Amino acid sequence: MFSIEQLQAFVATVESGSFSAAARSLNKVQSAISQHIINLEIDSGFDLFDRTGRYPVLTNEGQQLLPHARATLQQHDRLKQSAEQIFNQEQTNLSIAIDEGIPTSQLYGAIHRLLDRYPGVSFEFLAASSVDVIELVVSKRATTGILFSELDLPVGIDFESVGSIEFDVYVSSQHELAQATSPNLENLTLHRQLLIRSKTAKTSSFQKAYSPNVWYADNYYILMDLINRGFGWGVLPTHMVKPLLETGDVVRVPVEFERLTWHANVDVIQHPSCSALPIHKMLRSEIRDLITGSEM
Repeated sequence: MFSIEQLQAFVATVESGSFSAAARSLNKVQSAISQHIINLEIDSGFDLFDRTGRYPVLTNEGQQLLPHARATLQQHDRLKQSAEQIFNQEQTNLSIAIDEGIPTSQLYGAIHRLLDRYPGVSFEFLAASSVDVIELVVSKRATTGILFSELDLPVGIDFESVGSIEFDVYVSSQHELAQATSPNLENLTLHRQLLIRSKTAKTSSFQKAYSPNVWYADNYYILMDLINRGFGWGVLPTHMVKPLLETGDVVRVPVEFERLTWHANVDVIQHPSCSALPIHKMLRSEIRDLITGSEM
């Protein structure tokens, strides 16, 4: 029967590239790692690594076993986390990290309904870019994150899509781009772009630099103010910019052939150490209703 220690040694060797590096990552001696791998090969009935070179290389059989080993370790981690929380009782402090571009007008009703069910709960609210929201949840600084979908969520983070929000490309009505309809999108690259990125200088998977001249902000309100003041063009959630559109201070960038509007998916994410608990399940459900019930 395979043991958790064997699977840990196997996965660590693959991810670190050698038996010695795996030993360091697991804080064990190399001989223990090697023996775990040998025992796993005996139990499975085939070689996991080709050892003829300087570094171990996965065999075809090892490649087939790897995803199952990783999945088993993830489930083992969830089991340990659930046992710890049953022992320590359910968390009563909820920390919600949310991208400022996501509407929250109906959030307070959702919080009231949660308080009706769990009157002793306390809340903390954190505003951050979507990339920073992921880091906050991974580090358990936040128990729940609401963010625009990212292509590369860390392994093990629980998530679900809860709706979408309309985005478009905007510029000040006084900006050169607003004075005439551009024949194509290439004209945007001739002007300064204003772009969202995280506090650690990471950009979102759907926020890319197209212009060689880029300024950055870590939240949409600063970005919108920079656009309004004529410093360049940028991508904003439509619901945020409506007041400036109504006053005529900001306009959609007029382009002849392309329709620039698109919808960005919104995800709710939670750390697996808390996602299965009833209070967090209810919070996730309320957030789901919040997004689908909002005017996008």
